[in-house]
Order: sequence, then structure tokens, then C-alpha cells
Amino acid sequence: MNKIGFDNDKYLKLQSENIRKRIAQFGGKLYLEFGGKLFDDYHASRVLPGFQPDSKVRMLLEMKDEAEIIVAISADDIERNKRRGDLGITYDEDCLRLIDAFRSIGLYVGSVVITHYRSQPTAELFQKRLAALGIRVYRHYIIPDYPSNVGLIVSPEGFGKNDYIETERSLVVVTAPGPGSGKMATCLSQLYHEHERGVSAGYAKFETFPIWNLPLKHPVNLAYEAATADLDDVNMIDPFHLEAYGETTVNYNRDVEIFPVLNAILERIWGKHPYRSPTDMGVNMAGLCIFDDEACRAASRQEIIRRYFSTACSVRQGLSDPDDLRKIELIMNSMDLTVEERPVVAAARNRAETTGAPAMAIELPDGRVITGKTSSLLGPASACLLNALKTLAGIEKQQLLIAPGIIAPIQHLKVEHLGGHNPRLHTDETLEALSICAVTDPMAERAMEKLSSLRGCEAHSSVILSRVDENLFQKLGVNVTCEPRYQVKKLFHG
Repeated sequence: MNKIGFDNDKYLKLQSENIRKRIAQFGGKLYLEFGGKLFDDYHASRVLPGFQPDSKVRMLLEMKDEAEIIVAISADDIERNKRRGDLGITYDEDCLRLIDAFRSIGLYVGSVVITHYRSQPTAELFQKRLAALGIRVYRHYIIPDYPSNVGLIVSPEGFGKNDYIETERSLVVVTAPGPGSGKMATCLSQLYHEHERGVSAGYAKFETFPIWNLPLKHPVNLAYEAATADLDDVNMIDPFHLEAYGETTVNYNRDVEIFPVLNAILERIWGKHPYRSPTDMGVNMAGLCIFDDEACRAASRQEIIRRYFSTACSVRQGLSDPDDLRKIELIMNSMDLTVEERPVVAAARNRAETTGAPAMAIELPDGRVITGKTSSLLGPASACLLNALKTLAGIEKQQLLIAPGIIAPIQHLKVEHLGGHNPRLHTDETLEALSICAVTDPMAERAMEKLSSLRGCEAHSSVILSRVDENLFQKLGVNVTCEPRYQVKKLFHG
């Protein structure tokens, strides 16, 4: 399993210090565009072992009296019911989830801005819903020829048409459910309006990846390319930084491509060049907090393999373009990386081949690999989960944790009353049955107590898991990959 290679405490300290310096640089008010996920940055925690998924939020909590949050959401994303791939919820639902999550820990959410607004009916309904919930809502409109027509953009007919978002604090964090939500345009629009009101305010960008002070082909940065294969993001040397300072830093293509236009917009607003490179715009300190480079390299190689399988399954399901998979294959080839570096892959494949049926494997924290096969009672995911819990609890493999008398009524309910076709227990049903047995069986109770030990473990299935099983392992914190094939030949897989 992964060794720790990232100093999270140092990161929190350096990050908050750097942001405070940037606030002071611009006279006391900063619009900070937050890229990536604020609450649950599991990608960062996987490639930088030691990084906590909520590190960015914890950093903001150290500045909570100075910070407020604007959530940006694109009207186009609302209109087409765009979903977060990791959570399976729409962006408008995630907007509400984010607001609840911020408020629950004491962070102030000032407002929501609906970007790319052009009277879409679903966007109007969402605005009414937010207003009914007591949330301030603003509208930002599409500007023709954005971002190239700087003269129009920085004018009363461009940013001037957007609603001015009322803010109260020195640090205004602009975040969103996902990419393409208009975070940067929201920040720039606010700078225009603040300047028109005589308020001194600045802009900075907080993107964790790519990490600017790691090499271009460092596995941590390549893992970011693999994670964003569907966005056409490519890491590259920042040519503006190299020219200005003679230093090699890494950024990604969209920031480099937009920089001349962005700087022209900022110059028109402020009357001067605030930044000399895209790297200058960033405030990310993550690269300074890596203390074991080899640990982070190893973790990133594993993440790239996980992304390969995830994308392969998505292509198989018709949800991704085959070109996305080819991009990741090119990254793997450049690193001499094969899926065999993931131990659970061979274990699951071998068990499936031996039994002639779907199988699954889990690698435990101590490196032991446990497998599970398909049976008349349990699917391979359920069998593997129970076998892993037995091993962690020191229970013999032959020991029954769930009495057949408990399983049979559940199967009867599924097939006879609920219209199911598969009598085998899914993982959630298995754990429910186990929890019932734990009331009277000390062995089952011991096994239940080991569930938390699965967090961070690796697993692989020889077939695409059901959504139920996939969600269950996600809740347990198990990193699951699957072969891009279905267990049965059907058109619909519920």
C-alpha cells in the first residue's frame, strides 16, 4: 500500500500564508478562482499520499472570518442535466449540496451566480428555487466573441451587463460543481464592477494540478493529464514564465493559451500588467510539501492505471470517447507502465479464469490480496468483501458469518416480490444481513468492526460492477477498478 509522501500540516500553513500575501498585494480584496474539488479532492489524496481530501476546506477554515464563497453554475449545465461522474448527481443538485456542506462547517456562502444565462427555462426555475430557499442569486450573460473581443468584454455592453455580485469580505472564493462553469469570467466581471466602484481588488487562481514546480513528465502531473483526458488538457512548460524569469515551470494548455487575452483584460481594467505568466497567477503550494518523491511517484502510477480502467469502462458503456482512452494509453506507454503493476488485476483475472465466472480481488493494508468468486448466494463483490473482513478480523475462511436462513428471505424478497432476476446478494444487502447477524453473533460483530480498515484499499473486478456495488465501495473508501466487460450480454444494465 502507499507510503505517506505529503506533509498536510505544512501545506495548510503555507497555503493560507500565501493567500494572505496575495490579498495584501491587491490592497485588501482578492477574488480567488478555485479549480478542482474543494470538499472531496480524492484525486489529490491518491496521488499525494498524506494529502487529506478536505485540505482546501480546512485551509479556508483557518481564514473563515475573512472568506466568503460564491458558487458558479452554468445555465447550460443546468439545461442539459449535467452530472458529476463521481457522485452521480446533477450540477444543480451539487450546487445545493456544496452550500449545505460549506454552511455546516461554518463557512459563509454569499451567493450563487448563474453563468452563460440566456433565459433557459430550467435555469429560471433553479433561480426561483434558490430564491425560495433564501439564497441570493445573480445572472451573468454570454458575451459575444468572449474571450477574444477585449474591447467589448471590458465595457458596459460586456461585463457591464452582468449583475454585480454583492460581497462583504476580503477573500472571495469562486467555486463550482465542475469545470466549464464560468469561474474565471465571474472573477473578471467582478474586478470590472469593483473598479467601476473605485474598489481595489485582485484576482488569483488556485489549481492544485498540474503542480508548477514539479517536472513536466513527473507522474503526479501525468496523473492529472490522465484524469482530464476528456477535457483535452495537456501539461506544458509555461513559456511566459520561462521568458520572464528564466525558470522552467509547468502549467496546462488552457491557462497558457488564454493568458495573453486574460492579461489584456486585466490591463484594460487596471491599466497595468499585474502578472508576467500564468504561473504568477497561481497560489498553489502543494509542490513544496512533498517530502517523499518516490512515494508520490508510485501512488501516481497506480492512479493512472485506475484512470485507464475507469475510462475503458466508460467507453464500453458509451459514456466516453475512445480517444480519451487512447490518450491515457499514450501516457502509460511513455512511462513503461502496464496494468500488471496493480496487483489486484492479475488476482481477479486469475480467479475468474479458474472458476469460469466473475471474480474480484482486494488488496489489504498489509499487502495481502484476498479474492471472492461468484456463488449461488453471493456475487463476487459480496464474497470478496466478506472474505476481506474475515481476514482482517482473524476469522477462518470456512466460518459462516451470515446464516443461510438470513440470506434466503432476502433472495425471496428480491425475486418474488420486487421483480428482480438476480437472487445473489449485492454488497449493500450483504452488509445489512451481516449487521443483523452481528446482534447475536460475536464473529459477525468482529467482522463489522473491520469495515473502517478497508479505507484506502485497492480492489479489481473481472466485470463491470453494478451501480449499487460501486457506490458501496466508494462509501467504504475502497479504490475499485473493473475490466471493461459486462457479466451478462444485455443492452440494459441497471
